Amino acid sequence: MAAQILSGKEISDAIKREVAAEVADLSEVHRFSPCLAVVRVGEDPASAVYVGSKVRTADEMGIISEHLHFSADTSEEKIIEIVESLNGRNDVDGILVQLPLPNHINERNILERIDPEKDVDGFNPINAGLLAQGYPALAPCTPAGVIEILKRSNIQIAGRHAVIVGRSNIVGKPMAMLLLKENATVTICHSRTADLASITKQADILVAAIGRAGFIRDEHIGDGATVIDVGINNFSEIEAVDDLFPVEQAEKRVAAIKNRGATLVGDVNPKEAMARAGHFTPVPGGVGLLTVAMLMKNTVQAARQRRLQ
Repeated sequence: MAAQILSGKEISDAIKREVAAEVADLSEVHRFSPCLAVVRVGEDPASAVYVGSKVRTADEMGIISEHLHFSADTSEEKIIEIVESLNGRNDVDGILVQLPLPNHINERNILERIDPEKDVDGFNPINAGLLAQGYPALAPCTPAGVIEILKRSNIQIAGRHAVIVGRSNIVGKPMAMLLLKENATVTICHSRTADLASITKQADILVAAIGRAGFIRDEHIGDGATVIDVGINNFSEIEAVDDLFPVEQAEKRVAAIKNRGATLVGDVNPKEAMARAGHFTPVPGGVGLLTVAMLMKNTVQAARQRRLQ
C-alpha cells in the first residue's frame, strides 16, 4: 500500500489565507500593515528566486515589503549598518537577511545584529535560546512548517518517537526543540552516527534534513512511519532516475533533466519511501512550500508582539 502524500500546497494555502485575514484585520482595526524588509547581497541566482517569492507572497498577503539589494562586494560593515537602521525603524516589523552571504561577510555577525523581536527567520541566538528553553519565540520557518504539516494532517506527535537526520542550526536543532515542545521523544542523528538505519527505523516520525539527494532509503524507514523530507537537491543523473522515482514520475523527471539540466529531489528516495512509509512529503510540493508561508506568519506575529503588546 502506497504512502499517503502530505500536500504542502494545501496546508501552505490554508496558512496564507489565515495570514491574509489577520493582516486585513490589523489594517482595519489597528490601522497598520505589517512590514517585512528583505536584505540580499550579491547575485546568487537561487537567492534571487527565493527573495522574489517572499516579496511576491508578502504583497499578496497585504504585508508591506522592502527588498534591499546590494552588490556582492558590499562590505560587512555596510550590511551591519543597514540591519541596524532597520532595527531602529518602528515601521519595520520583520528583518530577513537572505543566506548565503558572500564569503567576506561573516553570517553570524549579521544574524546576531538583527533585533530578536524582528528576527522573522528565527536565527538570532536569543530566539534560538528561547526556543531551546521552551519559551515563546520566533521559530525558524522550515521546522515550524513541519510542525504545521503534522498537526494539520492529524498526525500524532505527543508520545511518538521522532528521529531527525541532520543537526544544522537552521533545521535540525530547532526541529528537535519544536518536537520536544509537542511532547515527542526526539533523537538527532548526523554524519557521525553509527548504524544510522538501526535508529531511523525506530522512528514514528522521520525528518530528513541532511542535504544528500535520495540518501534515506528503504532500510532507514520503519513500516508505516511518517517521513518528512526537508531536502531540496538538484539531481541530473538520468541513468539513476528509475532508482529514485516511481514509474509514473520517471518520464517527467527525465524530461526535466533534459530541458533544464536537473530535477528536484529531496533527501529521501521517494520511490522506496512511498512503498514503505505511511505518510510522505514530496519534493517539490512538500515542506518547501511551507517555509514562505511560515515567514509571513512570523512577520504578523512579530508585528503583533511589537505593536500591540
